Amino acid sequence: MEKKAEISSTEAVLLGALAPGVNAPTWNALRFAFLLLGLCLTFMLSIAFTSGQSMLLVHVGFLILIASSLFVLLNWFLAQTGLVPVETQMQELNLAPTTDKSN
Repeated sequence: MEKKAEISSTEAVLLGALAPGVNAPTWNALRFAFLLLGLCLTFMLSIAFTSGQSMLLVHVGFLILIASSLFVLLNWFLAQTGLVPVETQMQELNLAPTTDKSN
């Protein structure tokens, strides 16, 4: 009987940074980071509205435009390429145990 090794989410994200392709835990971490970025930009936009400075509104609006276009482009790219399983990424980095029986 062969036991399958469990991979933690942190290890999967680190593998996703080193190996080609995007795995599901890495994509979830990116979406969470974009969610937090959206919350920060919303807070900054509310501060810009209350300050009454138009230049600050322009800068925050430009940051929101950059962040939203980056998120849309990442979604489009992932829709074109698809997710890669963590096991495949481990095999590409030669970290997976091989089942080679040709002794």
